[in-house]
Amino acid sequence: MKKTNCKKITYVICGAIVGFVNGFFGGGGGMVCVPVLKKFCGYNEKQSHATTIGVILPLCIASSFVYIYQNDIDFLSLALLSLGAIVGGILGAKLLCKLNSKWIEIIFALIMLFAGIKTLL
Repeated sequence: MKKTNCKKITYVICGAIVGFVNGFFGGGGGMVCVPVLKKFCGYNEKQSHATTIGVILPLCIASSFVYIYQNDIDFLSLALLSLGAIVGGILGAKLLCKLNSKWIEIIFALIMLFAGIKTLL
């Protein structure tokens, strides 16, 4: 899905910001990517979330290589967590397709709010 009102350089800059956040914190790039796609690229709620999933995959693979190289990954935990994450990812993607954009926006805002409060405390 091509957005003509969002210049290529904007995508690259936004991608760099999302990549930095994900690499630096070991995750969280998606929480940055969704609002960036909405605000700077004109995506609606569903497009933002779906596109973010596609962005996060290569981003996580690239970051993983750095962590593997530094021997910072527990591979047993990785395997077990991945099993649950795959099931959760499939269920979440199916739910995303069924909910209307307003509900997705509300749920996302509540999760971000909860995460922010938890981080502060």
